[in-house]
Amino acid sequence: MAPALRSAYTALRSLFRLFFPRNCALCGEPLVGDEHDICSHCLLEIPELYTTLGSDNFIERRLRGRIPICESTALLLFQRHNLTQKILHQIKYYSNEKLAVAMGERLGLHIAECRIFDDVDIIVPVPLHRRKQRQRGYNQSLLLCKGIVRNFPRPIVTDNLVRIRYTETQTRKSRQERLDNMKDVFAVTDPSALQGKHLLLVDDVITTGATTEACWLALQHVDNVRISVAALAVTGDT
Repeated sequence: MAPALRSAYTALRSLFRLFFPRNCALCGEPLVGDEHDICSHCLLEIPELYTTLGSDNFIERRLRGRIPICESTALLLFQRHNLTQKILHQIKYYSNEKLAVAMGERLGLHIAECRIFDDVDIIVPVPLHRRKQRQRGYNQSLLLCKGIVRNFPRPIVTDNLVRIRYTETQTRKSRQERLDNMKDVFAVTDPSALQGKHLLLVDDVITTGATTEACWLALQHVDNVRISVAALAVTGDT
């Protein structure tokens, strides 16, 4: 870019930011310099977990004996009133789609760097029921996937694992109530398209693992299918 054009571009960008300031999605403070979506201070405060299979893997411990997962990881540790809760609420209840994609990018970078997911064939977001998606306007797991593939490029498949039954919110349910609530919720529309594939199942947060288990109950009838699990957040042991 020529110096004159670069100078004009810089001036226009500064003018745009003067009238349309960019603010941190978490604290609301203005973003500066090369900050995107989340300010540097909030980034330092995010309780990133970077968990993969091993003794510190809350997902693997949660699903052990229930689902034969290949690999699993989560980016954030969820605890009540910590910054992770604020991130999830912004994404799930306050329509912050941009934040969902940005956090998906961070998760995708971790997935790519740890290399244990290299043989994943496709990425599958945990589906919402069409009624809930109409109410919310988007599927937060799909938004995470759109961020993930910027750093971990794989096809996103949204039309094969589908949600066929509407369920009440899981938020205030016990572990057993969550399991009961998720019975026969998902179905596979074209098993042959998933045969022999390694799927990366993506969810926003894993608590009891009931949703993940329900997805597996639908997928387990597909010949030679393998699944790994990635979540933006996971709760610690309780």
